[in-house]
Amino acid sequence: MSVEHKQMYEIPFSVLDLAPIVEGGTPADAFKNMIELARHTEELGYNRYWMAEHHNMPFIASSATSVLIGHVAENTSKIRVGSGGIMLPNHAPLMIAEQFGTLESLYPGRIDLGLGRAPGTDQMTAQALRRGRRSDGQDFPQLLQELRAYFDPSLATSPMPIRAVPGQGLDIPIWLLGSSGFSAQLSGQLGLPFSFASHFSPNNTMAALDLYRRHFQPSETLEKPHAMLGLNVIAAETDEEAEYLATSLYQQFLNLIRNDEAPLQPPVENMDELWSPHEHAALQQQLGASIIGSKETVKRKLEEFIEETKADEIMVTSQIYDHQRRLRSFEIVADIVNGK
Repeated sequence: MSVEHKQMYEIPFSVLDLAPIVEGGTPADAFKNMIELARHTEELGYNRYWMAEHHNMPFIASSATSVLIGHVAENTSKIRVGSGGIMLPNHAPLMIAEQFGTLESLYPGRIDLGLGRAPGTDQMTAQALRRGRRSDGQDFPQLLQELRAYFDPSLATSPMPIRAVPGQGLDIPIWLLGSSGFSAQLSGQLGLPFSFASHFSPNNTMAALDLYRRHFQPSETLEKPHAMLGLNVIAAETDEEAEYLATSLYQQFLNLIRNDEAPLQPPVENMDELWSPHEHAALQQQLGASIIGSKETVKRKLEEFIEETKADEIMVTSQIYDHQRRLRSFEIVADIVNGK
């Protein structure tokens, strides 16, 4: 079936877990919940389980992303596990090649390497991560070229005297991640799969997809474009319950705007008591693609989103304070996808 007529149940659904640290909880609690969610979504038929590299954020526990990928892969059996993403300018490409070469050697055929060029943190923390190395992300294409050559020396522009062991010769899918047009165009030119952050940059989605598809060059990796879109989805038994649960997500972004470092907060009855009209408008812009509601509402909005974007895959993220309700949200989405 052509991309213009894709139905929702014909594309894979995946998971982005930000390993939320909730108010009153610890990173250890977040990791325990992460394993339960990974096993739950694997049983429900989700395609991938990705974690994101963030630093100095008291509501996200996935800073040591490669370590957690191994932990999730060890505690599941078939779901693909990967990074959404590793922020490549924070690291030496050789280190990433070795880490993911190790992961692929331990869990063959199940590891994805998603790469971003932002620091995943504030500038002071980025400096602490990168030490003396100055990078504003503009050297991302060169870092990516070096990394890919460690896996496949034939991609090197000059002889490679250094080898990634493990890593060299392994076929690890590399994805480029983005919230603007830079990685969209680059991934198209290189013939790589592309994942766009519609969950926090919805206004740039269509332009980025257009750039990716227009610049796509078939490669050994892909014959045709493959675009996966990150999407906030909060599903519950009723629209009212889902909107209530979503106030934790709203508070998280409100705290980011205010530079207020806080764990993920419990839901509240009335956000108007917390945000100003200006802040409310800013959050509506940033979270405008979020799908929140009952099974019927989520189904309708998902169909509309997929029809508009022609997405090849959806990656669901759900910042819900109550872990059991978070599990239930992913279950409702799976029921929708499976036509139940």
